[in-house]
Amino acid sequence: MTAPLHAMTISREKISEARVLVVGDVMLDRYWYGAVDRISPEAPVPIVRITREEERNGGAANVAYNVVTLGAQSSLLTVVGNDEASHKLEALVAGTGINTHFGRDADLKTTVKLRVIGRQQQLLRLDFENTPKTEVLASQTATFAKLLPEHDAVLFSDYGKGGLAHVSDMIARARAAGKPILIDPKGTDYSRYKDASVITPNRFELQQVIGAWLDESELQTKCQNLREQLGLDGVLLTRSEEGMTLFDAQGQLHVSAQAREVFDVTGAGDTVIATMAALVAAGMSMREALPLANRAGGLVVGKFGTATVSYEELFA
Repeated sequence: MTAPLHAMTISREKISEARVLVVGDVMLDRYWYGAVDRISPEAPVPIVRITREEERNGGAANVAYNVVTLGAQSSLLTVVGNDEASHKLEALVAGTGINTHFGRDADLKTTVKLRVIGRQQQLLRLDFENTPKTEVLASQTATFAKLLPEHDAVLFSDYGKGGLAHVSDMIARARAAGKPILIDPKGTDYSRYKDASVITPNRFELQQVIGAWLDESELQTKCQNLREQLGLDGVLLTRSEEGMTLFDAQGQLHVSAQAREVFDVTGAGDTVIATMAALVAAGMSMREALPLANRAGGLVVGKFGTATVSYEELFA
Protein backbone atom coordinates (compact mmCIF):
# COMPACT_ATOMS: atom_id res chain seq x y z
CA MET A 1 0.00 0.00 0.00
CA THR A 2 1.33 3.44 -0.94
CA ALA A 3 0.52 6.55 1.08
CA PRO A 4 -0.37 9.90 -0.50
CA LEU A 5 2.65 12.19 -0.60
CA HIS A 6 1.20 14.98 1.51
CA ALA A 7 -1.71 13.50 3.42
CA MET A 8 -2.35 15.63 6.50
CA THR A 9 -1.63 18.95 8.08
CA ILE A 10 -1.45 19.92 11.73
CA SER A 11 -1.67 23.36 13.32
CA ARG A 12 1.39 25.23 14.50
CA GLU A 13 -0.27 25.49 17.95
CA LYS A 14 -0.64 21.72 18.20
CA ILE A 15 3.01 21.21 17.24
CA SER A 16 4.15 23.84 19.76
CA GLU A 17 2.53 21.89 22.60
CA ALA A 18 4.25 18.61 21.66
CA ARG A 19 7.17 17.66 23.95
CA VAL A 20 9.85 15.20 22.83
CA LEU A 21 12.52 13.79 25.14
CA VAL A 22 15.64 13.00 23.09
CA VAL A 23 18.17 10.63 24.67
CA GLY A 24 21.40 9.52 23.06
CA ASP A 25 24.89 10.16 21.80
CA VAL A 26 25.68 13.79 21.02
CA MET A 27 28.61 15.11 19.05
CA LEU A 28 30.06 18.38 17.88
CA ASP A 29 30.16 18.63 14.09
CA ARG A 30 33.08 20.81 13.02
CA TYR A 31 33.53 21.96 9.43
CA TRP A 32 36.77 23.46 8.17
CA TYR A 33 36.33 25.07 4.75
CA GLY A 34 39.27 25.98 2.56
CA ALA A 35 40.78 26.60 -0.80
CA VAL A 36 42.55 23.78 -2.64
CA ASP A 37 45.13 25.19 -5.04
CA ARG A 38 47.91 22.63 -5.07
CA ILE A 39 49.09 19.15 -4.13
CA SER A 40 51.49 18.66 -1.22
CA PRO A 41 55.15 18.06 -2.17
CA GLU A 42 55.38 15.66 0.82
CA ALA A 43 52.65 13.23 -0.29
CA PRO A 44 50.04 12.99 -3.09
CA VAL A 45 47.36 14.81 -1.08
CA PRO A 46 45.70 18.21 -1.57
CA ILE A 47 46.80 21.17 0.53
CA VAL A 48 43.73 22.86 2.04
CA ARG A 49 44.19 26.48 3.09
CA ILE A 50 41.50 26.90 5.77
CA THR A 51 39.46 30.08 5.26
CA ARG A 52 36.39 29.45 7.44
CA GLU A 53 35.33 27.29 10.38
CA GLU A 54 31.83 26.29 11.44
CA GLU A 55 30.38 24.28 14.35
CA ARG A 56 27.00 22.54 14.41
CA ASN A 57 24.95 20.28 16.66
CA GLY A 58 25.66 16.64 15.80
CA GLY A 59 24.18 13.24 16.65
CA ALA A 60 21.32 13.37 19.17
CA ALA A 61 21.86 17.14 19.49
CA ASN A 62 20.97 17.50 15.80
CA VAL A 63 17.90 15.32 16.33
CA ALA A 64 16.70 17.57 19.18
CA TYR A 65 17.49 20.63 17.04
CA ASN A 66 15.28 19.20 14.27
CA VAL A 67 12.43 18.82 16.80
CA VAL A 68 12.60 22.48 17.92
CA THR A 69 13.12 23.83 14.38
CA LEU A 70 9.82 22.19 13.46
CA GLY A 71 8.22 24.16 16.31
CA ALA A 72 7.88 21.47 18.99
CA GLN A 73 9.57 21.41 22.42
CA SER A 74 12.55 19.19 23.14
CA SER A 75 14.70 18.11 26.08
CA LEU A 76 18.09 16.50 25.47
CA LEU A 77 19.54 13.95 27.88
CA THR A 78 23.10 12.85 27.21
CA VAL A 79 26.58 12.23 28.60
CA VAL A 80 29.56 14.33 27.53
CA GLY A 81 33.12 14.96 28.68
CA ASN A 82 34.25 17.96 30.68
CA ASP A 83 36.22 19.40 27.80
CA GLU A 84 36.27 22.32 25.38
CA ALA A 85 34.10 20.50 22.84
CA SER A 86 31.39 19.72 25.42
CA HIS A 87 31.13 23.37 26.51
CA LYS A 88 30.97 24.53 22.88
CA LEU A 89 28.26 21.96 22.20
CA GLU A 90 26.24 22.86 25.30
CA ALA A 91 26.30 26.56 24.33
CA LEU A 92 25.20 25.69 20.77
CA VAL A 93 22.35 23.49 22.01
CA ALA A 94 21.19 25.95 24.69
CA GLY A 95 21.03 28.69 22.05
CA THR A 96 18.35 26.76 20.15
CA GLY A 97 15.85 26.61 23.03
CA ILE A 98 16.42 22.91 23.78
CA ASN A 99 16.33 22.02 27.48
CA THR A 100 19.73 20.45 28.16
CA HIS A 101 20.50 17.72 30.70
CA PHE A 102 24.20 17.02 30.19
CA GLY A 103 25.81 14.41 32.44
CA ARG A 104 29.57 14.97 32.61
CA ASP A 105 32.26 12.30 32.72
CA ALA A 106 35.74 13.77 33.26
CA ASP A 107 37.36 10.76 31.57
CA LEU A 108 35.18 11.00 28.48
CA LYS A 109 36.32 12.70 25.30
CA THR A 110 33.24 14.43 23.84
CA THR A 111 32.71 13.09 20.33
CA VAL A 112 33.87 15.52 17.66
CA LYS A 113 33.56 14.89 13.93
CA LEU A 114 35.84 17.23 12.04
CA ARG A 115 35.18 17.48 8.30
CA VAL A 116 37.63 19.23 5.98
CA ILE A 117 35.81 20.69 2.97
CA GLY A 118 37.49 21.92 -0.22
CA ARG A 119 35.69 22.96 -3.39
CA GLN A 120 32.35 21.97 -1.83
CA GLN A 121 33.58 18.39 -1.33
CA GLN A 122 34.43 16.55 1.86
CA LEU A 123 38.13 15.68 1.61
CA LEU A 124 38.66 14.16 5.05
CA ARG A 125 36.84 13.37 8.29
CA LEU A 126 38.56 13.03 11.67
CA ASP A 127 36.68 11.47 14.63
CA PHE A 128 37.64 12.06 18.27
CA GLU A 129 35.81 9.85 20.79
CA ASN A 130 35.84 7.23 23.57
CA THR A 131 33.22 5.51 25.81
CA PRO A 132 31.52 6.89 28.96
CA LYS A 133 31.77 5.27 32.43
CA THR A 134 28.89 3.13 33.72
CA GLU A 135 28.25 5.18 36.90
CA VAL A 136 27.59 8.33 34.85
CA LEU A 137 25.18 6.35 32.67
CA ALA A 138 23.37 5.05 35.78
CA SER A 139 22.71 8.62 36.94
CA GLN A 140 21.37 9.34 33.44
CA THR A 141 18.69 6.65 33.96
CA ALA A 142 17.57 8.37 37.18
CA THR A 143 17.31 11.73 35.36
CA PHE A 144 15.34 10.00 32.60
CA ALA A 145 12.77 8.76 35.15
CA LYS A 146 12.28 12.35 36.38
CA LEU A 147 11.92 13.85 32.90
CA LEU A 148 9.65 11.15 31.45
CA PRO A 149 6.27 12.35 32.84
CA GLU A 150 6.80 15.83 31.35
CA HIS A 151 7.06 14.57 27.75
CA ASP A 152 4.67 13.19 25.11
CA ALA A 153 7.16 11.00 23.23
CA VAL A 154 10.66 9.59 23.75
CA LEU A 155 13.27 9.41 21.01
CA PHE A 156 16.46 7.36 21.44
CA SER A 157 19.23 8.40 19.05
CA ASP A 158 21.81 5.62 19.12
CA TYR A 159 25.12 6.36 17.43
CA GLY A 160 26.92 3.42 19.02
CA LYS A 161 29.13 5.65 21.20
CA GLY A 162 28.16 3.95 24.47
CA GLY A 163 25.72 6.56 25.78
CA LEU A 164 22.72 4.20 25.62
CA ALA A 165 24.10 1.27 27.62
CA HIS A 166 20.92 1.33 29.77
CA VAL A 167 18.46 1.80 26.90
CA SER A 168 16.45 -1.35 27.78
CA ASP A 169 15.67 0.01 31.28
CA MET A 170 14.60 3.35 29.84
CA ILE A 171 12.38 1.72 27.20
CA ALA A 172 10.66 -0.36 29.93
CA ARG A 173 9.96 2.81 31.97
CA ALA A 174 8.63 4.69 28.93
CA ARG A 175 6.45 1.76 27.86
CA ALA A 176 5.01 1.46 31.39
CA ALA A 177 4.20 5.20 31.25
CA GLY A 178 2.40 4.74 27.92
CA LYS A 179 4.75 6.99 25.94
CA PRO A 180 5.49 6.45 22.23
CA ILE A 181 9.13 5.32 21.86
CA LEU A 182 11.02 5.99 18.62
CA ILE A 183 14.53 4.62 18.06
CA ASP A 184 17.22 5.34 15.50
CA PRO A 185 19.12 2.04 15.97
CA LYS A 186 22.78 1.08 15.72
CA GLY A 187 24.67 -2.22 15.67
CA THR A 188 23.43 -5.75 15.05
CA ASP A 189 21.75 -6.51 18.39
CA TYR A 190 18.24 -5.09 18.20
CA SER A 191 17.06 -7.13 21.23
CA ARG A 192 18.01 -4.14 23.41
CA TYR A 193 15.22 -2.17 21.67
CA LYS A 194 12.53 -4.69 22.66
CA ASP A 195 9.05 -3.19 23.26
CA ALA A 196 9.80 0.15 21.58
CA SER A 197 7.08 1.67 19.38
CA VAL A 198 9.13 1.99 16.19
CA ILE A 199 12.72 1.62 15.01
CA THR A 200 13.98 3.47 11.92
CA PRO A 201 16.93 1.62 10.33
CA ASN A 202 18.25 2.41 6.87
CA ARG A 203 18.78 -0.35 4.30
CA PHE A 204 22.37 -1.11 5.28
CA GLU A 205 21.59 -1.16 9.01
CA LEU A 206 18.59 -3.45 8.55
CA GLN A 207 20.53 -5.82 6.31
CA GLN A 208 23.11 -6.29 9.09
CA VAL A 209 20.31 -7.60 11.32
CA ILE A 210 17.92 -9.57 9.10
CA GLY A 211 20.24 -10.45 6.18
CA ALA A 212 19.73 -9.66 2.50
CA TRP A 213 16.33 -9.95 0.83
CA LEU A 214 15.57 -11.00 -2.74
CA ASP A 215 12.33 -9.09 -3.23
CA GLU A 216 9.68 -7.00 -1.49
CA SER A 217 7.78 -10.08 -0.36
CA GLU A 218 10.79 -11.49 1.47
CA LEU A 219 11.56 -8.06 2.93
CA GLN A 220 8.03 -7.80 4.31
CA THR A 221 8.21 -11.30 5.85
CA LYS A 222 11.57 -10.58 7.49
CA CYS A 223 10.48 -7.17 8.82
CA GLN A 224 7.22 -8.51 10.24
CA ASN A 225 9.12 -11.38 11.91
CA LEU A 226 11.57 -8.88 13.43
CA ARG A 227 8.71 -6.65 14.58
CA GLU A 228 6.93 -9.55 16.29
CA GLN A 229 10.11 -10.94 17.89
CA LEU A 230 10.90 -7.55 19.44
CA GLY A 231 7.34 -6.57 20.36
CA LEU A 232 7.50 -3.42 18.21
CA ASP A 233 4.50 -1.53 16.83
CA GLY A 234 6.42 -0.76 13.66
CA VAL A 235 9.65 -1.01 11.68
CA LEU A 236 10.25 2.06 9.50
CA LEU A 237 12.79 1.33 6.77
CA THR A 238 14.36 4.45 5.24
CA ARG A 239 15.38 3.65 1.66
CA SER A 240 17.10 6.77 0.24
CA GLU A 241 15.96 7.25 -3.36
CA GLU A 242 13.29 4.54 -2.90
CA GLY A 243 11.47 6.45 -0.16
CA MET A 244 10.34 4.84 3.11
CA THR A 245 8.31 1.79 4.12
CA LEU A 246 6.50 1.26 7.42
CA PHE A 247 5.87 -2.35 8.46
CA ASP A 248 3.21 -2.55 11.18
CA ALA A 249 0.30 -4.70 12.39
CA GLN A 250 -1.81 -3.52 9.43
CA GLY A 251 0.79 -4.68 6.90
CA GLN A 252 3.01 -2.22 5.12
CA LEU A 253 2.73 1.38 3.98
CA HIS A 254 5.16 2.84 1.44
CA VAL A 255 5.91 6.45 0.52
CA SER A 256 8.02 7.25 -2.54
CA ALA A 257 10.96 9.65 -2.36
CA GLN A 258 10.19 13.09 -3.72
CA ALA A 259 12.39 13.80 -6.70
CA ARG A 260 14.87 16.57 -5.97
CA GLU A 261 18.57 17.28 -6.32
CA VAL A 262 20.42 15.45 -3.56
CA PHE A 263 23.09 17.79 -2.25
CA ASP A 264 24.02 16.08 1.03
CA VAL A 265 22.46 13.11 2.88
CA THR A 266 24.21 13.99 6.18
CA GLY A 267 21.65 14.03 8.99
CA ALA A 268 18.64 13.09 6.81
CA GLY A 269 17.85 10.17 9.15
CA ASP A 270 17.91 12.61 12.10
CA THR A 271 15.33 14.79 10.36
CA VAL A 272 13.06 11.86 9.51
CA ILE A 273 12.89 10.46 13.05
CA ALA A 274 12.68 13.93 14.67
CA THR A 275 9.72 14.81 12.44
CA MET A 276 8.02 11.48 13.21
CA ALA A 277 8.54 12.03 16.95
CA ALA A 278 7.24 15.61 16.93
CA LEU A 279 4.12 14.64 14.95
CA VAL A 280 3.40 11.53 17.06
CA ALA A 281 3.89 13.64 20.22
CA ALA A 282 1.33 16.08 18.76
CA GLY A 283 -1.20 13.25 18.41
CA MET A 284 -0.72 11.84 14.91
CA SER A 285 -0.49 8.11 14.28
CA MET A 286 2.69 6.70 12.73
CA ARG A 287 0.84 6.13 9.46
CA GLU A 288 -0.38 9.73 9.40
CA ALA A 289 3.08 11.08 10.21
CA LEU A 290 4.91 8.95 7.63
CA PRO A 291 4.36 11.07 4.46
CA LEU A 292 5.38 14.22 6.33
CA ALA A 293 8.55 12.63 7.75
CA ASN A 294 9.37 11.49 4.20
CA ARG A 295 8.84 15.03 2.90
CA ALA A 296 11.10 16.43 5.64
CA GLY A 297 13.86 13.98 4.72
CA GLY A 298 13.53 15.00 1.07
CA LEU A 299 13.84 18.68 1.95
CA VAL A 300 16.92 18.26 4.12
CA VAL A 301 19.00 16.37 1.53
CA GLY A 302 18.79 19.51 -0.59
CA LYS A 303 20.85 21.37 2.04
CA PHE A 304 24.55 21.08 2.88
CA GLY A 305 25.70 19.43 6.13
CA THR A 306 23.52 18.51 9.09
CA ALA A 307 20.41 20.61 8.46
CA THR A 308 16.82 21.04 9.65
CA VAL A 309 13.33 21.73 8.29
CA SER A 310 10.93 24.41 9.55
CA TYR A 311 7.14 24.20 9.99
CA GLU A 312 6.72 26.56 7.00
CA GLU A 313 8.86 24.38 4.74
CA LEU A 314 7.15 21.16 5.77
CA PHE A 315 3.62 22.44 5.26
CA ALA A 316 4.30 24.73 2.30
